Amino acid sequence: MLDKLINWAKYTFFNRTRRLREEAFEIKHHNVVIEGERYFVAQATNTDIPEILTVERAVYDGQTPWDRMAFANELRRKLDRLYLVIRHNDQLLGFIGASFDDRSKMAHITNVAILPEYQNRGIGSFLIESIIKKAQFIEYKSITLEVRKSNITAQALYLKIGFEKTGIKKKYYFGDHEDAIDMTLDLSKWRGGYRGSN
Repeated sequence: MLDKLINWAKYTFFNRTRRLREEAFEIKHHNVVIEGERYFVAQATNTDIPEILTVERAVYDGQTPWDRMAFANELRRKLDRLYLVIRHNDQLLGFIGASFDDRSKMAHITNVAILPEYQNRGIGSFLIESIIKKAQFIEYKSITLEVRKSNITAQALYLKIGFEKTGIKKKYYFGDHEDAIDMTLDLSKWRGGYRGSN
């Protein structure tokens, strides 16, 4: 009898979590205003991949750390991945991707990139905080990410949002083998908000 009760509780818990996640991941394309500018936010699709790769090339000195197939595989995973794109005048300016693990109640930001000429306008903060809000909605505990040791600007942004440095991954990045800094956001402590408004 006790086993049946435990199994019922597990089933109920995981079904509730799955329903919450499905609701959170149901993104309606919409306009947002960030620091006085109007942008269009949508869930990423396969048709966005060429423009996502263009953003990667602009950010990573002509390189694409993730190729077309890697993004296609990520976008195929509807239950545990969420990718958002942001546009202005129909130009894709940036994107963010995250994975979600129901067992650990942890989300992980896999990618975030904004065209260099559109950086420092609140767009990156908006996208990161969008993922944070989704993770909070589905009652996750934390969000993690890695950032290059040399990328002081990104580290400052993540610290401002509320992430903390929690470790180092030696020689983490493919190609140049630069170290990565692990950063974690405790969602129980996060009280931030969007820098823009709907």
